[in-house]
Amino acid sequence: MTGNKKFFLTLLICCTTVSLSVFAQHKKFEMRGVWIATVANIDFPSRQDLTSDEQQQEIVDMLDKLAENNINCIILQVRPTADAFYPSPLEPWSHWLTGQQGKSPMPFYDPLDFFISQAHKRCMEVHLWLNPYRVTMNENINSLSKDHLFFKNKNIFVKYGTKYYFDPGLDRTREFLNAVVKDLVERYDIDAIHFDDYFYPYPEGKAEFPDEETFRKFPRGFKNKSDWRRNNVDLIISELQNTIKTTKPWVEFGISPFGVWRNKSKDPLGSDTQAGISNYDDLYADILKWLREGTIDYVAPQLYWEIGKKTADYRILLKWWAENSYGKNLYIGLFASGLKVNTATAWKRPNEIARQMALNQQVEQVDGAMFFSAKPFISNPQGLNDTLRTNYYKYPALNPINRNIEGKTSAQVQNLALVKDGKSQILIWDKSTATDGTQAAYYVVYAFKGKKIGDMNAPENIIAKTQDNMLNLNDLKNNLRGKFTFVITSVNRFRIESQASKPLKNIEIKYK
Repeated sequence: MTGNKKFFLTLLICCTTVSLSVFAQHKKFEMRGVWIATVANIDFPSRQDLTSDEQQQEIVDMLDKLAENNINCIILQVRPTADAFYPSPLEPWSHWLTGQQGKSPMPFYDPLDFFISQAHKRCMEVHLWLNPYRVTMNENINSLSKDHLFFKNKNIFVKYGTKYYFDPGLDRTREFLNAVVKDLVERYDIDAIHFDDYFYPYPEGKAEFPDEETFRKFPRGFKNKSDWRRNNVDLIISELQNTIKTTKPWVEFGISPFGVWRNKSKDPLGSDTQAGISNYDDLYADILKWLREGTIDYVAPQLYWEIGKKTADYRILLKWWAENSYGKNLYIGLFASGLKVNTATAWKRPNEIARQMALNQQVEQVDGAMFFSAKPFISNPQGLNDTLRTNYYKYPALNPINRNIEGKTSAQVQNLALVKDGKSQILIWDKSTATDGTQAAYYVVYAFKGKKIGDMNAPENIIAKTQDNMLNLNDLKNNLRGKFTFVITSVNRFRIESQASKPLKNIEIKYK
């Protein structure tokens, strides 16, 4: 290749890469979630010997960093191995939190409650991430608390490989998991319950999952064990949806499955991939059935492969999930950690995540993204934060309404006014007082230059989101100067935005 050709090829690549970010579409309604993994201390806490104060400081610092990137949702792992990151009447404290299962933080505090209050303060949703069947990460049962259910009812657990699991084929397993979820939804002000890809465990070589005895005792009319296993998972999914919605109808139920449902070689409906594992055949999770029947409210497939990967091309899978989401909210799981740990060439050529986000924006059915995991937002590999702050997430976004949930309209904000207190210029309004899910989760403040209300769908006109019924304009990072028209909306627990308040027109803002 000649020098000129090399130059123009390099220029073309650079221009293409730049175009992925410079021309980013800015959406007002978009899921921007980040998984916070607690298993093996991936994201939180950084160590098991931290004091309660140190843990709380890590939470604050992490959420501040996410807020800087206009993230509007965290997916917090609160039950990694049949344990708890909160005071549970059913399961022991997680050893990932304190170094010993069953040991509470000292001095005592509730990490989940703290996460929720701090996240909601920043107008971020909190989705609680649970692993349904996993009990241990190794075969050392002596690490379990003496109060663990394992020692009270051993016959509902099985060992597979080097780990222990609840037996998915037992009614007792489903009853217990429903009790765990009901307790969480009742006691905590959360926005969703969330499962990832771990249903039946990933295969351990050719070893068979040890459920033959359960299958013989409780076949429920099934002759084929694979169909029976899928039905075991179907049952817990539908039961949990009912448990959640009869407790708090606005709380969502979402699944983040492995990125391949089935390969086309096994099913004409499958994706044009050659994945060695699939949800349907190996994890016994029939995601499409749940989407079709509405037993889950959103899906966030983990598309952790690069664009152009031979066996699982990101582009192909993105299109496949868009065509098979059955009208449910679709959030794409992006492997932010891959910018640091992935060795494939595409991940070393900045920035694969930006290229994937550019593709996402071309697909109408995509309602946003969820990133694994929180750590990259601290270390900023390949300028991830810069990509988001200056391009894709330059402006705030509201979480999209869930199309699988019928919700009531949020009440219109009343009595918007501007008061001056010394040098401060403060917008105030009446606080929402409803209690049936229509109460304000937060308020959205819009400012339009001049005398008229401008485009309410343009996120650049949003100057703040807040839980308070007031906003000190002097606290804004980029102070407003000149004459503006202000309106406020409320967004309720169903994510439905109210009509705009009566405007404050042509208000002059100046600073002394």
